[in-house]
Amino acid sequence: MLNLLLLGSVAVVSLMLVLWWLGVRTNNFSYVDLGWSANFIVLGLIYGIWGDGDVVRRVLICSMYGLWSLRLTLHLAVRIIGEPEEGRYVQLRTEWGRAGYLNLKFLGFFQFQAVLNILLGVPMLLAAMNASSGLHAIEGIGAAIWAMALVGETVADVQLKNFKQDEKNRGKVCNTGLWGWSRHPNYFFEWLIWIGYALFAFASPWGWVTMALPVLMLHFLLNVTGVKATEEQAVRTKGDAYRQYQRDVSAFVPLPPKT
Repeated sequence: MLNLLLLGSVAVVSLMLVLWWLGVRTNNFSYVDLGWSANFIVLGLIYGIWGDGDVVRRVLICSMYGLWSLRLTLHLAVRIIGEPEEGRYVQLRTEWGRAGYLNLKFLGFFQFQAVLNILLGVPMLLAAMNASSGLHAIEGIGAAIWAMALVGETVADVQLKNFKQDEKNRGKVCNTGLWGWSRHPNYFFEWLIWIGYALFAFASPWGWVTMALPVLMLHFLLNVTGVKATEEQAVRTKGDAYRQYQRDVSAFVPLPPKT
């Protein structure tokens, strides 16, 4: 297990280093999002091929990580490759650039994401090393939650993409479909995906330690790179229209709108 963890760590750190260098060359650090997502495909391949647990369980958990990661990576690739740097990172560039060492600060930011990849990949590693035959009921529950959340996240992304592609909606706030019940339905379903992973791993030895990961992910989604940063950027660009949206619609958990 330690050898697999080391191999996975070297792989994701190396990929983030390459993407940081690409960000420096292209003046676009949005590639960090692409790397964070794609790294789970890398870990899935490593743990799936060299893990020595039950093959059915190993293939299932690595496929769960891999399919989610592939969908998100392709979604982000369309949004990032060849496009200007996203507003969140433009803002960070402004804030961090005042004190100097901008590229080094972003290097630390990229590698911090690699550390998160390794930490959040622990449920996959534990399940891939579980040699017991036959799936436990809680693994089935985790897989079912993961599947429901993947569908929800995909629907939310498609709805937002369709809204933005309509010229009539230029500059407006998306408040239709799932976005009329939650300001960030994609992040909500993202959180459910990590609950699914943790439940799946719970049936494996030491799986109980993964119960902390959905809590960690919730903190990051709400307070660090997710809701907080996205809403600050939305208020800067959409002003009062977004403030009204904040008053009417739940921030995270889908709920009926106030108006």
